Amino acid sequence: MIVGVALRAEKKAATRTAIADAALGLFLAKGFDRVTVAEVADAARVSVNTAFNYFPTKEDLFFDRQDEVVQRLAGAVRARRPGESPVAAVRRLFLEELDRGEPTLGLSPDVAVFWQVIDDSPALQARARLLSQRAEEALAEVLGGATWRAAVLAAVDRALHAVIRDRMRAGDDPAAVRAAVRDEAETAYAALDQVL
Repeated sequence: MIVGVALRAEKKAATRTAIADAALGLFLAKGFDRVTVAEVADAARVSVNTAFNYFPTKEDLFFDRQDEVVQRLAGAVRARRPGESPVAAVRRLFLEELDRGEPTLGLSPDVAVFWQVIDDSPALQARARLLSQRAEEALAEVLGGATWRAAVLAAVDRALHAVIRDRMRAGDDPAAVRAAVRDEAETAYAALDQVL
């Protein structure tokens, strides 16, 4: 019985990944607004209803890791080490992601196409803003309702991501970007430690 449950979960995860991968490939090739959910379903070899079962909106297809992104900072604070401040926990998370090349940081030479698709779509721009707002709200909740602290921590995180995005779009070497952003992160979080 447990094996059957595990196999179903594995099959669902594989289907979800296949749909998300097909969608991203189409969005990057044609642009978000020029791709239909029916085309994504066809490319993933599933029905349109199946695609919608996994991804309720077209924007969900593009931002398929949105729940993970929304909970990222809150999760770091929630899981902080004994005696570790929220700032230190967020700093540690960011630097660990930087070191391992976390895909959502965008330290890849082909990330410029991804950001261009967002820039070309008002719907994706709106969703990106919503995800940022939801991440800040989740962080504030973990901080006991300290919205200004959450806003400051989230702003620094957004700024560091923006530096990566801008430098990668300019064609900078990922290793150089990683080193420069590490220095900026250390400076920013040291300053935050004094304020928060």
